[in-house]
Amino acid sequence: MKGFDSKYANFPDWINGITHEIWEDRGIDKLLYLYSDDIILRSPHSLIIGNKPVIEATKATLSEFPDRQLLGEDVIWSGTPETGMLSSHRIISTASHMGDGQFGKATGTKIVFRTIADCHAINNQVNDEWLIRDVGAMARQLGVHPKDFARKQIDSEGGMDKCLHPFKDSMDQPGPYTGKGNTNEWGEKYVDILKRIMDSDQSVINDEYDRGCDLEYPGGVSGHSYSDANEFWTGLRSSMPSAKFTIEHQIGREDPYMSPRAAVRWSLKGKHDGWGVFGEPTGADLYVMGVSHAEFGPWGLRREYTLFDETSMWKQIILKTG
Repeated sequence: MKGFDSKYANFPDWINGITHEIWEDRGIDKLLYLYSDDIILRSPHSLIIGNKPVIEATKATLSEFPDRQLLGEDVIWSGTPETGMLSSHRIISTASHMGDGQFGKATGTKIVFRTIADCHAINNQVNDEWLIRDVGAMARQLGVHPKDFARKQIDSEGGMDKCLHPFKDSMDQPGPYTGKGNTNEWGEKYVDILKRIMDSDQSVINDEYDRGCDLEYPGGVSGHSYSDANEFWTGLRSSMPSAKFTIEHQIGREDPYMSPRAAVRWSLKGKHDGWGVFGEPTGADLYVMGVSHAEFGPWGLRREYTLFDETSMWKQIILKTG
């Protein structure tokens, strides 16, 4: 691990370790050197440039959820210490809503939600990031539908004319990481599956998924087998039938004691011109920032984790419809 803190054995250990240092050990000040001064952090909610706004956002989250624990489920990565490494870090968090904040007055409710962060790191520092948190799952567990959460967010940010607009590719800024991952066969396989799904290939899920597969989807939704996978992907695609699906980044890996697995960051860009998971078509221009992780076994895709932020989607729709 040339250039990285020697107390960490490898890159996944470093990613999990600094996450614990920052969040659970309350080492928020470490973001001043673990994150570059000019880091570009993209999330469905916004675009942030610089480590100081990241520090303020971290403080706000910990104020609202002071006992948050970030349990690293997996780190799927590519690259080298010399050229830089990209980690797709899947986290399941537990937290209690103990402070007032974007989710309203404190309720004391305990919640569980996932996050996937794609981070580029070199020389012991993160300098580029794509972050997706399942805000829809958080809102639902706190008794608020994601659509209503988006409405309240618009109001709290000053209304339709002044509120923060969700991320779209047109507002992106170039960062230091320009890679696309690797060409490992498992990443290639999962990319092919996703492309076939988005091309409305009705046979792909029965052909490529394990009949006993476990599925984790936005909103904290858990599912199993073919019908649940079909319901999720069809609900998303039918909402935006003419939208362009793009693979933004892909990684495949085979590691000791682990199933072959893949991490794919993707986007879906186009009109809300169909009936689906977002209800009646509105014609709104939508941008979906998505990340999917997959694990493979002897009978096909056995575990799938997909995240996008439902609340950012509803916010884009409300900004169109009023």
